[in-house]
Amino acid sequence: MAHDTDPASSSARSTSAPEPIDLPGAGDWLAWVGERCEGQLGEARRCVEQVKTGSSDAHEVLAAWNRAETALANAASVALWAEVHPDAAVRDRADELDQEVQRYVTELGLDRDLYAVFDAVSTGPGAEALDDDARRVLEHTLRDFRRAGVDRDEATRDRLRELSETAVRLSQDFGRNIRDDVRSVRVAPERLAGLPDDYRAGHAPDADGLVTITTDYPDLVPFMTFGSDAEVRRELALAQHNVAWPANDQVLQDLLAVRRETAALLGYDSWPDYDTEVKMIGSGQAVADFIERISDAAVERAREEVAVLLERKRVDHPDAEVVHAHDSRYYSELVRREQYDVDGQVVRTYFPFESVRQGLLDVTGRLFGLEWTPVPQSVAGTWHPDVASFDVGLDGRRIGRIHLDLHPREGKFKHAAQFDMVTGVAGVQLPEGVLVCNFSRGLMEHDEVVTLFHEFGHLVHHVLGGQGEWARFSGVATEWDFVEAPSQMLEEWAWDADVLATFARDASGSTIPAELVAAMRRADHFGKGTYAAQQMSYAARSYYFHAGPHDDLTAYGDELQRRYSVFPPLEGAHMHCAFGHLDGYSSGYYTYMWSLVIAKDLFSAFDAADLFAADVATAYRDKVLAMGGRKDAADLVADFLGRPYSFDSWAAWLAE
Repeated sequence: MAHDTDPASSSARSTSAPEPIDLPGAGDWLAWVGERCEGQLGEARRCVEQVKTGSSDAHEVLAAWNRAETALANAASVALWAEVHPDAAVRDRADELDQEVQRYVTELGLDRDLYAVFDAVSTGPGAEALDDDARRVLEHTLRDFRRAGVDRDEATRDRLRELSETAVRLSQDFGRNIRDDVRSVRVAPERLAGLPDDYRAGHAPDADGLVTITTDYPDLVPFMTFGSDAEVRRELALAQHNVAWPANDQVLQDLLAVRRETAALLGYDSWPDYDTEVKMIGSGQAVADFIERISDAAVERAREEVAVLLERKRVDHPDAEVVHAHDSRYYSELVRREQYDVDGQVVRTYFPFESVRQGLLDVTGRLFGLEWTPVPQSVAGTWHPDVASFDVGLDGRRIGRIHLDLHPREGKFKHAAQFDMVTGVAGVQLPEGVLVCNFSRGLMEHDEVVTLFHEFGHLVHHVLGGQGEWARFSGVATEWDFVEAPSQMLEEWAWDADVLATFARDASGSTIPAELVAAMRRADHFGKGTYAAQQMSYAARSYYFHAGPHDDLTAYGDELQRRYSVFPPLEGAHMHCAFGHLDGYSSGYYTYMWSLVIAKDLFSAFDAADLFAADVATAYRDKVLAMGGRKDAADLVADFLGRPYSFDSWAAWLAE
């Protein structure tokens, strides 16, 4: 088995460029995961001791702390293997190790001796000579100690420690229950009416003459878009929204209670107040206000769109009185086909997966000046044959490595996200990131193409932002309600006719017609109101579930759905059990719409007639993405735009 060198040690820094880590490939992953995590955790402990017993010079203390944070980030990346590794034993071991890492993180935050070192450093020798980045590291570190409860009495610190360990276990349980629970419906083949030929060909009847449709995205998305059988759509939606129910109902209640108690012990009025203190939005009340602001802006348009959907539904069902969420995708597709001349089944023929993946690399390479060099699996040593790896080059030098794990399988993370494998630190270790998605191997829906561009934006951010000195600000290390903005902006390139013409071709080799893309853009404007309203219903669940206790999360979630969405709740559904963002984003699901507001503002700097203009693309790359977390997000945006961010571009987009 190949072993990685110890990148966090002081001896690892050299004049030679760092190499990607060695993954075991066909070797012993169970041993490697343990050795990688425990070795890096041990290195973090050694570096922390250097902080506590070494020099009192500010820069030397921070340098030792940087080595500790680098090693700790490496150890924490073990969580990736719990989400993607095909061996359940490796996934379970990764969960165990992640608990150990998080336990140590908690200990560090409550370590008064360690805090005393940084407190003394802030006014001690060398503090005045620190540059802006080092001073920012120090300020954020002191803030972290305060938010961890280091200044609380011993009994409170002990309870905070218990709560942290409990929260880690509950979070793992919540995610595991979602990951391991693939549900399905079995239907007669004729009930696949409306589905594309390739979909029906890939879903042959079993020995009982029935077809199985699962809640995995390659099954779910096409059926909800094209399947004309309304009852099957309802059954499939119910299966999707009942993933991890009833198990996650109590898990979530327990997790919410832990978060509420943690915030109270730390002196905050609510978990959202604690959570937002380090975000752009600034306070829990600001989240509630934002939800109302977006809802008020979108509600009229959303109701108009639902009226259009209801009118179309009544063509099929004359007595229909309501449009359900599981109707919306199907009837939106029909409206776009009949009123905007956009047939999704025709559109998807231009997006075979392999062509889209290569096109994405070509587009982002041209836009950001990056080179993507394929790395053979025998060299990359990846964990599954589906994984494709690429070295990332800029100006002729390798600056990172990415791994694309894009198809579903048993035991794998069920949604779409970017995971850190290695945190980039200049001269020490190359950034490596993993894109985890669940796309079909055949034709893709255009909205899946948009999703792929979006998620890839996180990967680009991770690599470009991973070139600095400080682990603390490496990669996507900005405020958490900004992290989606760069990815949402990259979606714009998946809507441009000239961009799509570079890779969107059907089986005959014909390029997607510009007039079809123009129609797609016009059709895309339909549904913006319902999208914004539905997003606010999710954001409201995220916020209000955390703002106070609720005995029945299903009933309260349905109440919020009726208040903010234009689609009624699905009877018998318990969607909060499958709503994975309630873990990672906790009370902050508003982030997606908040980031969209900023993304539209960022995009306003680009020339729609030339999306590859080098001056603006390079400025964006260098002033926003490459900065990682070295400045507050608002300052990064202002540096690029030459002004503070505003709602104007988003409001104009909504009104189009």
